[in-house]
Amino acid sequence: MTAPDRPGFEALRTQLQDAAATFADGPDALESILLGIVDDVDRAVREPLEIFPVCHHSPASALAMARRLREKQPKVVYLELCEDMAPLLPELRNCTLPVAVQAFAAEIDGFPAEWAPLSVVAPLTEASAEYQAIAYALDTPGVELVLVDRSSDHVYQWDARAEPTGDTAPPSDEPTAAGEGETRTEEAALHGDAVGVEIGDLRPRFAELEEHLLRHGKVRHWSEWWHQYVELPLGDGDHDTYRQVMLLIGSLFRHLAPGDPHRVRVDEDRERHMWKRMRDHLAATGTDPADCLYVCGAFHAASRVPEFGVHGTDTFEIGPRTATTWQHGLIPSSHAAIEAQFGLAPGSVSIAASLWAKNVKRTRVKPFRLAGQKGTKTAKSAKTTVLPAPEPEAPATDRLSGFLAQAPVPDRLDEAELLGWCVEIVRAARRNGYLASTADAIAVFETSILLAGMRDRARPTPYDFQDAAVTCIEKDTVPGRRDVRRLVEIMMGGDRIGRVGYDALPPLARDVHDRLAVLGLRLEQRGVRRALLDLASRPELEPCSDVLWMLRRLMPPGAARPIMGERRLGERSIQESWDLALGTHQRALIELGYEGVSIEQVLEQRLRRIAYAPQTTTATVLEAVEDAILHLRSRRLADELGTRALEVLAAERTVDGAPDVLRRIRRLLAYYRTAEPVLPGWIEAFVKTGYAHYCTLLPTACADEDATVGQVAAMLGFLFSMESLALSLGCDRAQLRLAVAQSHPKDPARTALLWAAQVQLGHLSRDELRARFAGLLDNPLVVPAYPRYLSGLVHALEPVPALCDLVVEAVSQAFGRLPDPVLLPWLPTLITTLRAGGADLAPLLVREAGRTFPARLAELDGWIPPWRALPDAVAPHRTDAGGAPGRVLLGIHRETCDAVAALLGSEEPWATAGTGTTGAVLAGRYPETASAVGALLEG
Repeated sequence: MTAPDRPGFEALRTQLQDAAATFADGPDALESILLGIVDDVDRAVREPLEIFPVCHHSPASALAMARRLREKQPKVVYLELCEDMAPLLPELRNCTLPVAVQAFAAEIDGFPAEWAPLSVVAPLTEASAEYQAIAYALDTPGVELVLVDRSSDHVYQWDARAEPTGDTAPPSDEPTAAGEGETRTEEAALHGDAVGVEIGDLRPRFAELEEHLLRHGKVRHWSEWWHQYVELPLGDGDHDTYRQVMLLIGSLFRHLAPGDPHRVRVDEDRERHMWKRMRDHLAATGTDPADCLYVCGAFHAASRVPEFGVHGTDTFEIGPRTATTWQHGLIPSSHAAIEAQFGLAPGSVSIAASLWAKNVKRTRVKPFRLAGQKGTKTAKSAKTTVLPAPEPEAPATDRLSGFLAQAPVPDRLDEAELLGWCVEIVRAARRNGYLASTADAIAVFETSILLAGMRDRARPTPYDFQDAAVTCIEKDTVPGRRDVRRLVEIMMGGDRIGRVGYDALPPLARDVHDRLAVLGLRLEQRGVRRALLDLASRPELEPCSDVLWMLRRLMPPGAARPIMGERRLGERSIQESWDLALGTHQRALIELGYEGVSIEQVLEQRLRRIAYAPQTTTATVLEAVEDAILHLRSRRLADELGTRALEVLAAERTVDGAPDVLRRIRRLLAYYRTAEPVLPGWIEAFVKTGYAHYCTLLPTACADEDATVGQVAAMLGFLFSMESLALSLGCDRAQLRLAVAQSHPKDPARTALLWAAQVQLGHLSRDELRARFAGLLDNPLVVPAYPRYLSGLVHALEPVPALCDLVVEAVSQAFGRLPDPVLLPWLPTLITTLRAGGADLAPLLVREAGRTFPARLAELDGWIPPWRALPDAVAPHRTDAGGAPGRVLLGIHRETCDAVAALLGSEEPWATAGTGTTGAVLAGRYPETASAVGALLEG
């Protein structure tokens, strides 16, 4: 669709048509592009509702916006920003820029579950045109601000997720300097993985075009090209020139954009949406379009959709939003975060902020700032903006012809400014460990001028100066954390990091700060603060401790890090020390406020969400039970989650989480036994169900190749350690005996585990187990597999800790008898096994080894291992009265004999010495019992 010829741009149209016929092989394609650009500019200029094209974080756009707002004084400002973010804009007064307006959804309805959480951010800086428009509209009486872009919900509705949307610029091709990533990662991650929405995403979408512009412009990246060829020429331009040039650039990039169907559709739908919202507002309020200003990106200002303009077609229907509940708030932003999200070169936003301050001072244009805005000179003022009456405007004329025809006017070299830069960078380099001197400052000065001359510039730009400083100062190595490129960025304004004020925080964040105020720390500031809590002498600090432990559970690791003190079931610290960085992680704290009004509510919701997740495990639910007891002290929630753990356990068909289940249920059982008079019902049901559950799975797990020996050991540990409680609750031990009898493992480690289980059940004696391991060492065919049997025996300490002495004996036998080709490869496996179970197994083995081995080196030569000492021979039983040792034994221990006789029903009195052998009649009648008792007492 082509606009009709207008006298205003007829001369430019004729010149471009002649140029297309002269330089192009066929005039059709080039001519259509060039004339289409002119038509787009003409169409936008003649629109009754004034369109103000901008580019995000462009000082020239912000300056032109401030100048135009004071000249025109519109009554309605239409702004390209998500329409659901409007209620948050007045809260910008309580923030220090840069910040970002955020829409956040933790629980989604209508989108794929794997997308959660959803986050949309729109960053704002003082050097951005959108902030100037917002400040003007909010502080000027009688001015209405209307956001007309799609809602945050529609951002994700129109997002293909696999492809970049029209809101996100392509990643920057600027390489990261050495050491730079480490110092900027934290600031660059302030927006997380949010989708960025911003006014005026203006960058070539045609890679070949961008490469062509960079090569012929003799610059390294797009930010430098924009600074050199757009920012500087438009800094002193009048409104009409600025407007027509921006429309020209937007139309050019639109005509040369690749034909990505999804991206084109999203762009055009956004333009249809915005024009429909504006027409609806004009119709509802009766506002004259001449009293309005439409602020949008230059790319969208050159729109060619039929719905364009106040008289465009009205056929576009805006679809309904999903059932997702969106929360809105302000989060801190930074220059690095903006650069990372929108694909800008590192340091470009800082340089733009420096250029903005310089242009404001040079042009004497008074920018708009919100009354009471923190971090500005008008922070103490609360007066609204009063502007003089606007002057009548002259009709717009063609300014493009003169702007494109005139040669660029070279800037005069500002030696004072460049010398100041050189002195400052040398001073900063010295502070950061560089061996810089005055000679380096001179070299940077001359190199900056040389680079600018090579790039056809009379005045070095900050980018030229940055390259010169890196060349002359950095040389080969970076002595500190910051390289010279980063030092230049800091010198030009640094990576300014915004902060959301207390009044703009959600209720949860304010509550956290109020409850931690007793610590006397300025937690709203960035950086680490050390908090010392002496809970014994100051019991009033215990609520602070509760808050800190919950923050540790909910926020990133660096937000609240305990240095001293711990919180376990049944234990409380009397002193704690914390490193707190709530100001650094303010975004995470704010996002917690989207989930609830108190930190306890958020933690309870998250624990329930974890427990009732589709893929949750028993161990995960038991962990949630522990957290409910530790942090919330809620018996109600713990019982609810415990019942859920019972349901999950009954539904599991694998033993993958058996070690965690055993460890956690032991802790919970020990806690309830000491803290409460009776066990909760869910604990008893869990033990009873778990006993039957693991008895059922034991034969399968022993034969399953995917199950590990640690998992089988944990199953047996559950069965044996919970056996007494399970039997008291009605379980049958025959079920366990049957499960062990049905288990037929083929793996040596699991075989050793089964032997240990048979010892615990009484099916196998300790001597028989010792003999089996001795037989393994005697069999040369089994010796290579002996370490695997031994690994299983080490794991057997989990279910049968009484075998600790046998494990020490078996390990010692292995070190004494195994050949080196078998022993040495096995040692890493042994170390890994002990490390995995080091909390429980290693102390048992160390204590048993301490009792077994001599304590002094001098005793080692004559020491004989207990398992090598020959046991004393037991005397055979003799039935004659004269020589039976049982008679002497019975005479010495008469009380024992009387008790055994009474048990057997014998009432015969003791005989005196010389009355015969009547005293030994009982022993002669029951020789087996006498022999057994004698062997027990002698052994």
